[in-house]
This record gives sequence, structure tokens and C-alpha cells, in this order.
Amino acid sequence: MKQIELTILMPCLNEEKTLETCIKKAFSYLKSSKIKGEILIADNGSTDNSLKIAKKNKVRIINVTEKGYGSALIHGIKAANGKFIIMGDCDDSYDFTNLDEFVNKLREGYDLVMGDRFKGGIEKGAMSFSHRYIGNPILSFLGRLFYHSKIKDFHCGLRGFNKEKILTLNLQCPGMEFASEMVVKAEINNLKIAQVPTTLKKDGRDRKPHLNTFRDGFRHLKFLIINAPKWLFLLPGLILILLGLLGTALLVNGHINLTDSYSLGINTMLYSSSFIIIGILLCMFFVLDKLYSYNMKLILKLDNFTKTMSKIKTYKLVLLGILLLLIGLILSIISLVKWHNLNFGNLNPNTFMPQVILANCLMVIGMEIIFFAVLVNIMKIKVGV
Repeated sequence: MKQIELTILMPCLNEEKTLETCIKKAFSYLKSSKIKGEILIADNGSTDNSLKIAKKNKVRIINVTEKGYGSALIHGIKAANGKFIIMGDCDDSYDFTNLDEFVNKLREGYDLVMGDRFKGGIEKGAMSFSHRYIGNPILSFLGRLFYHSKIKDFHCGLRGFNKEKILTLNLQCPGMEFASEMVVKAEINNLKIAQVPTTLKKDGRDRKPHLNTFRDGFRHLKFLIINAPKWLFLLPGLILILLGLLGTALLVNGHINLTDSYSLGINTMLYSSSFIIIGILLCMFFVLDKLYSYNMKLILKLDNFTKTMSKIKTYKLVLLGILLLLIGLILSIISLVKWHNLNFGNLNPNTFMPQVILANCLMVIGMEIIFFAVLVNIMKIKVGV
């Protein structure tokens, strides 16, 4: 029996007005293109006549009890029989009769083929002003910036992909942010991605869409940020460390006069040392985030920085942390002795506090490194080269 090449997957929740139109268009495409395929409806708990319409049109149906756009598609992808899958909403906003460019790219070996509505054309009234000119462009820009992606339209609902390759991504998001998750994980794991123009017309619904502008927009934004640890943790951490080291090094021996009226002193050094502590902590979060994602199979490979950090022997990190902790303790004892020699009297903060601040900074960093080493060891990550 010849393998099914293509599954046209439609997530469905109360789409009785447009579902039959979409099914007929999809059947028309399969027939005209002579592709051995199937139409799969992933129903997410419809309470209208959607299921009756799907059965009448003799398409395959799976019932997905877990609510959410992403949930319906995740179960649909797993249940699909086709080597390739093209997914699209069944609200009659996408053209299921014109899928050649998606199929051609998939046959060429691309793992994910994204539709680009901005290049293909958006019918008047098909997309709200806020989505077309604010939400989608901003989120797509952040996606390109954070993940070095070339995708212009991160949230196009019409897209095709190789089932086997997409399953390796372990997609999990149950809501609308699933659209971002697929692209982001495909980029992180170096899947071969293409984009083709597609059209978007005003949908045929007689009700409000399931998409909630602010709630789902925030979900997309949160997903993009949380899954970009370089931007969330590493870069801010490195900037804070550099600023902190600069300030601490300049002020460790006392204050610096900028002008006759302004100078930098112990207050600035206190903030500088805090920058170092927070910066190191953020860099540790970056490594832990990457290792956790790798361990949970959210990403398939690690960057070189994380590999290097994870390969450092636990005892070496613990020894480094203990060394810094001891240096800080020694400086603290020296400061205490100086204070004792002054009969625990009043001290000049400009000469006394820099050493105390430095000692405190070293002790905190030492403790951070020790606990970081323990956490990495607990996670028991196996990093392959």
C-alpha cells in the first residue's frame, strides 16, 4: 500500500459555518494535485454541528479533550498518517486549494515551510489593525532577533512540515503560543526552514475568534523571552559583570573625584559589587536553563559555552567557591582587627568600607559558585560532543 504523503490537518472548535467549505477545498486540492493524502480534523470539544459535518464529508476525526489550539494540533500531528503535514485553521481564511508551494518545498527536503501572509496578501478586514501593524510585527521581530530567524510571519496559521522532524521537537504548548513554539524550537534545533507567500482573507465566522489579543499576545511574548536565555540571562549578566568590575576596580582604593562637586565613592562601589553578584547569578541561570532544556529534550544540542561550563568538574567549582569564600573571610577578619585596634570606635567609611564591600562580594560569589556546582551535579546532565 502506497504511503500517505500528505495530511491536511485542521484544528476545530465550533466551526460549523466554515468547516465544510474548508474540507471541500482541501479535497479539491488533493484531487487536482494527484497527491495521496488525507484530511484530519482535530476536534477540541465542539458543541455545534462541526462533528456531524466532518462525518458527513467522510474525513478522519480525532477528539482532543485537552483544551487549547496547541493541544489540538499536538494530538493531530501525532495521529496524522502523512509523511508531510499542512496545518491550517478551518475558518475559511486560508486557501486550501493552493498548497503547491508548501508541498514543493517539503519535497525538496525542508523540514518546516512557513506561510507569509504579509508577502502573499492580506484582504481588507482579514486582520485587525493591532495585529497587522503592532502585535505580529513586534513579536516576529523579537523572534528574529532572539533566535536569528529569517521568518517574517511567526504566527501564520498555514504551515507545512515533515512529521518525523517536528515530532523530535517535543512540542508542548497547549495554547496559541504553540505557533511560536514550533518556529522557535525548529530554529534552535537547526531544522531546515523555508517561507512561501500565502494569502489571508476575512474568515467566514459569525462569532468572535478564539484568539484573545492581550492574553495570547502576552503568552507569545512570554514564550519568546523565557526560551531566549541569552537575551534574558547571559547578555544582561555579562553587562552587569563588566560594569561591576569596572566600578569596583576603580573604587577599591577610595573615591574618585569627577568634578569639584561630584565624586564616586563607597555608595557607587556598593552598587558595583551588587552588579557583579547579580551578573554572575544571571550567567549561572543561563547555563542551568540550557542544561534543563537539553535534559528535557526541549533542545537537541548545546552551545559551546554551556558545554564548556557543564564539563568543569564539580569539585573544581566547589574549590573555587571555597577559595573566594575564604579570601572574603580573611578580608573580613582583617577589617575586624583594624576596628579592634581602634577600640571599636568610629571609623572613616571612605577608607574602611571598600575592603568590607569587597570581602562581602567575594563571599557571596563564592557561595553562588558552590551552590551552582551542586545544582549542576544534581541535574546529572550528560553532554555529548
